[in-house]
Formats: sequence, C-alpha cells, structure tokens
Amino acid sequence: MLHTAVQVAEEAAAHASSGISPIMIGVLAFGGFVVALLATFAFRNASNKH
Repeated sequence: MLHTAVQVAEEAAAHASSGISPIMIGVLAFGGFVVALLATFAFRNASNKH
C-alpha cells in the first residue's frame, strides 16, 4: 500500500510543472508576511483608546 502511494506521488511530482519559480514563491510569501505585519501594526495601540 505504501509503495503504491509513493509511486503515485512520484508520478504526480514528475508531471507537475509549476508555472512560477521558487524565487517568486518566496517573494509572494514575504509579501504576505509584510501585509500581516502591517495589519497587526494597525492595531498596536487599540487598547489605550478607551
């Protein structure tokens, strides 16, 4: 059973060709983290407003 799953995974990996480079994936991930940082930074003083 495990051998069959490994074979299927290898075949899927061989046929899957990502249209985006690994560098761009890293840039997009970094951009997502920057957006999350800005969202949390927007609420930095929310507890002192009231």
